[in-house]
Amino acid sequence: MNTQFILSSLTATLLATTTLSAAAQQKLVPAQSELSFVAKQMGVPITGHFKKFDAQISFDAAKLASSKVSFSVDMGSGTLGSAEMDSELPKAPWFNAPKFPQATFSSSAFKALGGGKYEVAGKLNIKGQALDVTVPLAMTQSAGVTVATGVLPIKRLAFRIGDGEWADTSMVADDVQVRFKFSLTGVGKL
Repeated sequence: MNTQFILSSLTATLLATTTLSAAAQQKLVPAQSELSFVAKQMGVPITGHFKKFDAQISFDAAKLASSKVSFSVDMGSGTLGSAEMDSELPKAPWFNAPKFPQATFSSSAFKALGGGKYEVAGKLNIKGQALDVTVPLAMTQSAGVTVATGVLPIKRLAFRIGDGEWADTSMVADDVQVRFKFSLTGVGKL
């Protein structure tokens, strides 16, 4: 065998391993992260949040074309802070958690807007409804932690959240804001 070929193969393997290792070190810190939603019921804002979510991240500000994120939410972990309302959320008209236990987001492209701001295009899938969305986010770094924050407006009826009698938008507005603050470790310099 050719020595040059062996060296090239070894170098390529080492580079690939280093790249995978660096990406694998990027992690979501759930205890320092938040995922909430704000809707209006009869004109009054109500806020809920999800207790369980996870992400797989491979982000490099210098290589946005190869950056990726996939995110999953345990829909059964949703809460509005009231036992009565919380018992309704997992049911079929709302999240239908038994049939659709997870909502997911998978990125397809990152775009830098400057000043630590980005747009992440991707597919959001809730209750079997997969729609293209663009997620605006801002990223800051301090003491080895990167914090990504943003608000994604969605239409709940596009995802069949609030089926049947709850489809009446005079009771529960169609507009919902999904708010997030994700603390990440292992992200390189922005």
